[in-house]
Amino acid sequence: MGRVLTVELRQMCERPPKTCGPKDLANTPRRAPGDRLFLALCAAAVVLFVMFIVTLIVADALYVDARAVGEVLRSRPIRHALWMSVWTSCTTTVIALLFAVPMGYVLSRYRVFGRTFIDAVIDLPIVFPPLVAGLTLLVFFSQTAMGRWIQQDVGLEFVFQPKGIVLCQFLVAASYAIRSARTAFDDVDRRFEQVALTLGCTQWQSFHRITLPLAANGIVAGGILTWARAFGLFGPLMIFVGSFRGRTEVLSTTVFLEQSVGNLEVALAVALLMIFIALAAILAIRLIGGRGQFRL
Repeated sequence: MGRVLTVELRQMCERPPKTCGPKDLANTPRRAPGDRLFLALCAAAVVLFVMFIVTLIVADALYVDARAVGEVLRSRPIRHALWMSVWTSCTTTVIALLFAVPMGYVLSRYRVFGRTFIDAVIDLPIVFPPLVAGLTLLVFFSQTAMGRWIQQDVGLEFVFQPKGIVLCQFLVAASYAIRSARTAFDDVDRRFEQVALTLGCTQWQSFHRITLPLAANGIVAGGILTWARAFGLFGPLMIFVGSFRGRTEVLSTTVFLEQSVGNLEVALAVALLMIFIALAAILAIRLIGGRGQFRL
């Protein structure tokens, strides 16, 4: 089979390129005036949307002065909030990937009973309002018997605690990692796994030697997307863990606190920092490759 494919590729490479003659040029379809108008409208939509976003960011940047930037850099609570945002988002991403890899593989390779329902549940945190996540967690741990047992008897306190930040971020952002992992596994040809099995590999060997390396780009991209989503989370955290300085404050809640006391320039400086971090995450996803693109 490989020899036949090699011969066909060699014949295709040695075949002289087809030239385009007058007859071919005559058969080339010409764009009508309506087509040009359609393309112009599409291009205008792209330009207007991009300019709208860029204009907002530039306006915010011009409003912030050096004093506000210096205050952000010197403020110990804001530096603590930055550190809290980074380590909680990284922890959330690791936990999410521990779930995303096996779940994405199972949903991609096997016909699971109740798959439609499972898909709907996985997508649910993506579509419902973020405030619902925080309210749901708060009610579960403060009003239900199981939640009180976890906090009081087991000793795992989440309400108004740093651990609650990770739990809240995981609930909201894990779906992105799962969807990206499933997409990455869908893009890996199953014939590679079948060939590995016929050559004597076990299912585990076929997975970690063949499938997982080929899907690595998409999984990593999903991890970056999950990290960015967790990093910018705000609403659920305000309800579930609050925003206590030096304890449960993250950058997103810092923006709210600074704006609420009238420090608008400092709030914008922190917001611009978050925007640049989000932009870096998006560029990293684009550089990793197309297979890492998130899609439902």
